[in-house]
Amino acid sequence: MSVNTTAFEIRAARCHIDDRAGFLNLLTETARRFNTHIICFNADMIAGRRHAESAMRHAIRSFEAGTSISKTIEMEALLYAAGSRQCSVAASFGFHEGENCLWVCCYPPEGGVWEGLAATLQFEPACTWDQTDDEKRGRLLRIFEISPEELCSLDNEDRIADLVLERVALLDVIR
Repeated sequence: MSVNTTAFEIRAARCHIDDRAGFLNLLTETARRFNTHIICFNADMIAGRRHAESAMRHAIRSFEAGTSISKTIEMEALLYAAGSRQCSVAASFGFHEGENCLWVCCYPPEGGVWEGLAATLQFEPACTWDQTDDEKRGRLLRIFEISPEELCSLDNEDRIADLVLERVALLDVIR
């Protein structure tokens, strides 16, 4: 079953979070007001927009098929982003206290959501979070347990995102 990427919208944003619970309440209330879901992925843990899109497609598909691991689409998307069945692991793929670079997803897309979040989030129309510097590269290799042999199999080390996307897809297999 294929999930159309127009079923959700993703934007890049920055914000400072002093209170995680307060920020979560803001997201929950905004989502409820617009009858949608808001999922925030920590861009430092995500191998670019394609990774966030893949996690969303898999989460939506699992909910539509009735095979989800979690009770909410938000946690399901974070589980897929992490390529893990463990909520404690997936939580680190969401927002945190302090400065955040986020991929913010709205499912289904509702235009008013972005205006509702604009007071808290600074949207980045042209971000560079798809690029992987040495620090992020090392973090992705550790998190997703990418071996030196797998790296050698790549024709270009910039394709680490492809290996990460394989991990996301493997979550369906290890259910």
